[in-house]
Amino acid sequence: MHDTVWFEIQNIPSVSVASAVFDEAADHQRRALGMDDARYVLVPHPIQDATDDEMRAKAQDAVSRILAALTA
Repeated sequence: MHDTVWFEIQNIPSVSVASAVFDEAADHQRRALGMDDARYVLVPHPIQDATDDEMRAKAQDAVSRILAALTA
């Protein structure tokens, strides 16, 4: 979230991507950094044990949401 906030301050559209288990942490972090509207996209948890094919599916599912967040 720190990088997203830094890029946004530089007027560079940005979105963080995180595992769904970090939803609450991401929300708290963006508020603590003073950017309540910092964008983030969550992917299904877990990531660590996912196979390559599962990760490709998660990424494919996230692409449209990431693009939507960047262009909103």
